[in-house]
Amino acid sequence: MSKEITTRLSAPRRNGTAFRNLVNAIGVDNLSLLIALVALVFLITVASRWFGYESGSLFFTWQNLMNSLAQAIVIVGLLAVGETVVIIAGNLDISVGSIASIGSVVSASVLVGVGTVGAFSFIPTGNVPIAVLAGIVAGVIAGVINGVIVTKLRVNSIIATLGTLAAFAGIAFLLAPDGKPVGVMTQPQFTWLAQGRFLTGLPIPPLNGSKWTGIPVLTVILIVVSIIIHILMTYTDFGRAIYAIGGNRTAARLAGIDLTRVQILMYMISGGISGLAGVLLTARTTSGNPINGTGLELQAITAVFLGGAATAGGKGTVAGTFLAVILVGVLNNGMNLLGFNTFVQRVALGLLLIAAVAVSQWRQARAERARTRIAAQG
Repeated sequence: MSKEITTRLSAPRRNGTAFRNLVNAIGVDNLSLLIALVALVFLITVASRWFGYESGSLFFTWQNLMNSLAQAIVIVGLLAVGETVVIIAGNLDISVGSIASIGSVVSASVLVGVGTVGAFSFIPTGNVPIAVLAGIVAGVIAGVINGVIVTKLRVNSIIATLGTLAAFAGIAFLLAPDGKPVGVMTQPQFTWLAQGRFLTGLPIPPLNGSKWTGIPVLTVILIVVSIIIHILMTYTDFGRAIYAIGGNRTAARLAGIDLTRVQILMYMISGGISGLAGVLLTARTTSGNPINGTGLELQAITAVFLGGAATAGGKGTVAGTFLAVILVGVLNNGMNLLGFNTFVQRVALGLLLIAAVAVSQWRQARAERARTRIAAQG
């Protein structure tokens, strides 16, 4: 009899434990983002039908999902993934958009051999790998500059990167020939990075009348970079050091972590990924334009905070940022399909950033109160 009672009582606990394990595996913040994403898609669908917007029905088509939406989120997604590392450490990098502009101009200049960078005779023109590498290296150098200013000169990261935001934007114009875009339309191997597709021959049925066109190369690049940074932040000493610095700098220093080295490397990673984003911008727009990355930093920072990162540092995940990037992309894409102009979209993005930071602050305050209450009881 007692065994039967024990079994009946323990069954609900096992189910509850399984549910908690599922939630823990996904993450409470990530689960909230998934719910918000589903709700947003539902609202876009309902709004398009309620107000009679025929373009709203285009949301659930392969053309929109794989082309417009998937490609639109890649650049911001890359910037946000790099920004995640910086914000978890309790810092900020506002210059990622300008670094992307530098990467865009440098890659195009090296590819076709024009401008300040392309003038060096030892750099072969028409070489796609070297052009891509040049854009990434340019971003890494910019990241080193940010890291040195923050760590060696001890300038607040917000002020430091606000300054380099303007400085790097100017450098992008100086590197371009006469400050004009550098066209790469005659380099199909390079533009394939943005226009190419994988798995185009899969027998996938049409969606709302649109045929399967394959997975964009851009999307694959974002997924690969996200996985690499996730592994770096989750399973390496560097990642643990980043979380430790963001959680408590003094404790991290006392634990033997080299704050200067880790933070410079952190900005190098952010800069390198931003440089790669600039390269892909060049491939997508077929020109290395010094204004290619302008304004993208706001969307990237919004995605990181929306993804659950704490403003004070020590908290955040690449997975959360990835989901938040999709959420922001769906919001922008849906508003485009519903006919909202760019000014309304900027208002929505600004409000979303404020809401994300406000929620982050509220969570931090609640956690602090809980710790204080536990300490008082102990």
